Order: sequence, then structure tokens, then C-alpha cells
Amino acid sequence: MAMIDLRSDTVTKPTPAMRRAMAEAEVGDDVYDEDPTVHQLQELVAELVGTEAALWVPSGTMANQIAIRAHTRHGDEVIIGRDAHIWRHESGALAAIAGVQTQMMPGYTFTAAEVRAAFKGPGDPHTCPTQLVAIENTSNMGGGLCWSPAQLVEVTHTAHALGMHTHLDGARLWNAAVAGGTTERALMQGFDSVSVCLSKGLGAPGGSVIGGTRDFIRRCLRLRKMYGGGMRQIGILAAAGLHAIEHHRERLADDHGNARALAELLVGRPNVRVDLAGVHTNIVMIQLDRGTPAAVVDLAREVGVLLGTAGAHRLRAVTHLDVDRAGVTRAAEVIAEIAAAL
Repeated sequence: MAMIDLRSDTVTKPTPAMRRAMAEAEVGDDVYDEDPTVHQLQELVAELVGTEAALWVPSGTMANQIAIRAHTRHGDEVIIGRDAHIWRHESGALAAIAGVQTQMMPGYTFTAAEVRAAFKGPGDPHTCPTQLVAIENTSNMGGGLCWSPAQLVEVTHTAHALGMHTHLDGARLWNAAVAGGTTERALMQGFDSVSVCLSKGLGAPGGSVIGGTRDFIRRCLRLRKMYGGGMRQIGILAAAGLHAIEHHRERLADDHGNARALAELLVGRPNVRVDLAGVHTNIVMIQLDRGTPAAVVDLAREVGVLLGTAGAHRLRAVTHLDVDRAGVTRAAEVIAEIAAAL
């Protein structure tokens, strides 16, 4: 029996068409800025998110950390949402590399009023000045939750009025755009920079892209070199990203539908709770009333279903292009059966 892997949308394999695009890619030395396929990808992403320029980097973590470093100085503070990826899943790089502190809001999303209340100006020598507001859309630990466009506008406007910069961790911005029936460019309004990931729902084997002004991207380019992200004939991966953007964006709606189906199949089952209203995109958080997520993960693996955990009482299931409706139906039955027996 084939494994049904719902640990993350990063586990996708390149499709045959994507592999052909990679094999046939025109390449050059990107450290010398001579890779035409990388140029094509960067120009396309800049157009989609509405920025002057863009820069390919190897990973989403590097994209976020370079952008944050480019916006801040050591000792500055960054406002983030609850359990933001840049804080929870990037190995402490905010402190270790960017040298910044974080002020975490209580919710996965937050309001302009909360930003105003959290802000510290530069005049007090005893505090760290708040320099940046970083928003994650969709929110990973929020279960793929999408920000309200109106709320984004209010928060970014307030941040700029207070003299701060704004960064959008848009690793799954593609999902947010599809779910909201809008565009990445529209959701990027009010942000000074953005990072978007090619290796999650879009299904490329690696790579992220930073977007911003030309001057900002020039600063990011130096930081990419400093962080060890300068690579050579990287058009091979850029070609995968181009193929993913051109062929896999619209089908993200299928992943959202499969996530919804998974959630609906678990509603009312013993020992599991799913908030249907919170299933906005391709991530489903499953709360256990008893037992441990680790126990469910281990037992599910034995019968061919791979799941993740998201805390002491939560399972996390993520749909993607390598899992179809039959797969999520099978996964729901396995989860329900195991949870009921705990």
C-alpha cells in the first residue's frame, strides 16, 4: 500500500513535466548574475507580487531571515503573530543571526490597535525600538488561516505611520490568494518586502523568492552571499519554480477541497475535534481530547498514513498535489479509528 503523506506540503515530488523543465533549463552562473532562467523566475515573481525586483534564495528560512536582517539593526524589535514561523521554526536565527528581539502578539492574526500598543519608539535608551512588523499569511501554526485583506491594510498602514517597516512571510501566499479569490499582488499591498515559497503547495523541490524595491534587493543580495546562499547553475531549480507557478497555482484549490473533506470526515468522531471554520486552505489541525499526538502518529505510520504534530494535543495534516481525495478519505478513517481507541 502506498504511503499517504500528510506531514507537510513540502514532501511533494517533482512531476514528470517539472523534471523535463529542469532537465532542459538554460543555465548560467547565478553568482555572476548570468543565469537566464533565474532572471525569468525573478521577473515573474516580482510581477506577481507587485515589487520592483526579486531575488531567488535556496530556502524559505533564508528568505525570511535575509529580509528581516535587511530591515533591521542588531537590538531592534520585531512584532510577530503567535507561533510565527520566523520565531518557531527557523532555529533561533532571529536572535542568532539578525540580532533582533521579538514581541509576539497573542493571536495568529492581530490588529492595528495591538500594533500601536506594542510599539516602542526610538527615544527611550532603555528599550529596544520596534522596527518591523512581520506577518505570516497563511499562518502555518494557525492551521493555514488567511488574514483578512482589510486587516492587513490596517496593520501595515499603522506600522508605516509609526515609522516601522513591514515584511510578509508569504510562504503560502499562493494558497491565501486562491482561497480568497484574489491575487498575490493584492495581498502584498502595504508591505515593504515579501518572501514566497516554491517548494510547498506549488510542488517545486526547493527555492524561495524575496520581493522588494531594487535598493532593498541589492541589500538582500549581499546578505545572500554572506549567508552562503549564492549558488551557480541554479536555473535547474528556477525552472522547477517557473513550471510550478505556471502549472500548479490554480490546482491549489484541489488541496483546499481535500483539506475540507478531511476535516468534515472527522467532525463528530470520538476523541477528535476539528474547527471547520478554521480550515481556510490546505492545513487541518486535529485536537485530541485524550491520548497523545505522538501515539496517533506512530500507529498511523504502521498502516501507511504519515501525520505531523503541532503541540501537546494537536495533530497536523497538510494536503498537497501528491495526495488525492481517496487518500484523504483513507487518512480520515485511520485517524478516527486510532483516536477512538486511545
